[in-house]
Order: sequence, then structure tokens, then C-alpha cells
Amino acid sequence: MRTSPAFDDFHNMLDDFFNDNVRSSRNLLRDTFKIDIIDTEKEYLIEAELPGIGKDEIALNIDDESLCVAIERSKETGGEGKSYIHRERRAASMSRRVRLAGARLADVKAKLDDGILTITVPKEELASSPRKIDIQ
Repeated sequence: MRTSPAFDDFHNMLDDFFNDNVRSSRNLLRDTFKIDIIDTEKEYLIEAELPGIGKDEIALNIDDESLCVAIERSKETGGEGKSYIHRERRAASMSRRVRLAGARLADVKAKLDDGILTITVPKEELASSPRKIDIQ
């Protein structure tokens, strides 16, 4: 069941009113999951908040220097014969793409624990000692 756009706008207006951020542009139809990216000397550490999402609903894809985290949720909760006034649990898909310069994408590791997806991406080891370049 899909709610009307007018009801969605009203619900977003209420969220914005009670939000501490004065210039919020939140839209529940376009919201996505939140991620943190930590850049250490030897690796990138990516943490994504995915509460209620199972491993089978997550797809991790890599190409060139970017990592894509995609969620595909198509589970509908039983709603047969119920007359909803408002419903937010529905099928959804969302994705985030992150560019990771100098990453060893072949050695990526991922773990899902308590709604947090942790992705570890090692970096290519760079030559740490300077070298002389001959001019021809």
C-alpha cells in the first residue's frame, strides 16, 4: 500500500519541525543508510549502519577504485486485511558508492554484527624510501 504524496509531505514536515537542524532537507522516500569512513595508514575502515538488515540483503561490489554497498529489501510484513493509516515498513533498495584511492580491492573483508557492517579495505603499500630518477 502506498501513502499519498500529501501525507508524505506532512510527515516530513513534522520530522523537520522536531529536528534540531534548522535547514533540514530530509525526505523519507530518499533516505539512505549512514556510513563512516576512517583512513588509517594501512587501510580504510568503513562502517555502515544497517539495523534490521540481513547478510542476504546486502551486496558488496568493487570496480576500479570504488566500493559499492547496496541494500535490497523486498520483504513485506503481512498486511492482508489490515487498513493502514501510515506504513513505513516496505520494500526498498539503496546504495552508497565510495572511492578508495590506492586500495587493494582484492583483499576486502566484511563483517555484519549487531546492525553494523564493517568493511576493511587494505591499502597498497607505497615505496617509503625516496629513489633517484635519472635524467636522459
